[in-house]
Amino acid sequence: MSQDRLSRRRWLRTAAALAAAAVPALGRAATPLPVLQVWKSPSCGCCNDWIAILQREGFRVQAHDIGNTAMRARLGLPLKYGSCHTALIGGYVVEGHVPPRDIRRLLADKPDAIGIAVPGMPVGSPGMDGPEYGDRRDPYDVLLVLRDGTSRVWARYR
Repeated sequence: MSQDRLSRRRWLRTAAALAAAAVPALGRAATPLPVLQVWKSPSCGCCNDWIAILQREGFRVQAHDIGNTAMRARLGLPLKYGSCHTALIGGYVVEGHVPPRDIRRLLADKPDAIGIAVPGMPVGSPGMDGPEYGDRRDPYDVLLVLRDGTSRVWARYR
């Protein structure tokens, strides 16, 4: 076999491998996100705002307007991480006003954890960022809540 034919064959294999690797970048459909179930009060405006943000980001949401305290406890999330709504997606608890990108990261990274939480209701977080708050932005952290009830910072917003 001539050197030219061998080089051409190598070039074709390399080109085929590069093309296969580029397929996701060319728009291959992503796996759909699992349904995000949310437990909240029926009258909570910031919960509804958070849900609307997630829906705009491509999340499918199923809301349960029965409050969240009992569900938070049932899912094993310590009260100190509490907020006004509790969600469940892909086997993980999502507590409070967590940004959509952190939920996507949680689902992609699959850490050994209960879930993620934004304790309280920090102004400027998703759902707590409406016009009634003006330009106010409080710093906050998204916490990864580990199975032993401890946590570590998952993301910082300043």
